[in-house]
Amino acid sequence: MRSFTFNVNISYNTFLQHYSGTASSVVVLTDTGLKLQLPAVRLRGFLTHAGIIGKFCVLVNNDNKFETIERI
Repeated sequence: MRSFTFNVNISYNTFLQHYSGTASSVVVLTDTGLKLQLPAVRLRGFLTHAGIIGKFCVLVNNDNKFETIERI
């Protein structure tokens, strides 16, 4: 498994646009400079009235398939 860490700062309204179908994915820049594209639905559980703010870690398997995401 591989892990990628990144920071997210998405406002509530911006995320709703992503989640409601305007855009189905979020592109983030990892701490190592790699662009990572995630389905917006993977971040939904972290949404608050302020939006999604914080540092996250994504784990992918050897086939680069999503396994887990957590706030760190």
